[in-house]
Amino acid sequence: MSDNMLAQEHIPPQEAADTLDLAARLKAKIIRDNPTGIMRRDAHPKMHGVVKAEFIVEPDLPPSLRIGVFAEPKTYHAWIRFSNQDGTIQADKARDIRGMAIKLMGVPGEKLLEAEKHEQTQDFIVISTNVFVTRDVAEFDAMIKAMTSGTWPKIVFFGTHWRVIWNLIKSLKKFANPLQMRYWSTTPYLFGDTAVKYSAIPHRTDDDVPADPGPDYLRQAMVKQLAQGEALFDFAVQLQTDASRMPIEDPGKEWKESESPFRKVATIRILQQTFDSEEQRTFGENLSYTPWHSLPAHRPLGGINRARQIVYNAISEFRHQYNHVARREPTDWSI
Repeated sequence: MSDNMLAQEHIPPQEAADTLDLAARLKAKIIRDNPTGIMRRDAHPKMHGVVKAEFIVEPDLPPSLRIGVFAEPKTYHAWIRFSNQDGTIQADKARDIRGMAIKLMGVPGEKLLEAEKHEQTQDFIVISTNVFVTRDVAEFDAMIKAMTSGTWPKIVFFGTHWRVIWNLIKSLKKFANPLQMRYWSTTPYLFGDTAVKYSAIPHRTDDDVPADPGPDYLRQAMVKQLAQGEALFDFAVQLQTDASRMPIEDPGKEWKESESPFRKVATIRILQQTFDSEEQRTFGENLSYTPWHSLPAHRPLGGINRARQIVYNAISEFRHQYNHVARREPTDWSI
């Protein structure tokens, strides 16, 4: 397949309408889910912790990998937020998708979002499964519509969307420690003349789920590990090498590592630290993450990412206004 077919987007004619419908449904959902107290995120509302980290770009990368923030060896300060995906805050023993949202600071260059083009941050968002649950925005919108309706709409939707069920079953798992799990972007991003998916691969995976876990045992596992030492991940990219077998517009389809292995481009070093303060929890609650906090070199690709630009901004703007908190990007490790 010719290289000029790689990283190409194909936008369905109904996608803009589906995206607006999705944004409205998710906004209505968080209003229902948060009748009292602060207005939380529609997804990943339960935070295990937001921690200080270093993002260390590898020296001597080959020219094909020296793109954007990876163009030269450099160490960025970062804030990393770990979370449960489910829109309902529940005990950590429940099977769920877990999230790792990485925000680099001190990243020069104009960014994609017009309102924030002069900000110095770059976000990478990865989760604990290697495929997204749905094919596109239309299917995701239909799933949210079914899940926020009665029993019969759920039966109809899931009875006619077998791959969605299969992707959900594979992704909902129990985990021992957010610092000892692997994460993937599931969605693709521009990278030079091609596209990539991202993965964060932990150096340590020796913890077990407690026999009698408390409701917040994932946060407690992080507190314990970071009190004793640091946590390390390899940050890696998987290059798109075939446009049909590694599609841009269907993140529900796995890009096989046998066809294109992940290649390390940076080390994530989460420092030894104490992070479990009320002040730091509030700081993490008020942070906004979006893959569109990005250099053009890492532009999000595909329908789910295009929808994220609209939906994430709408939800974040509404949450911050409701909670009477200013939206701002961090510039350093101070809170």
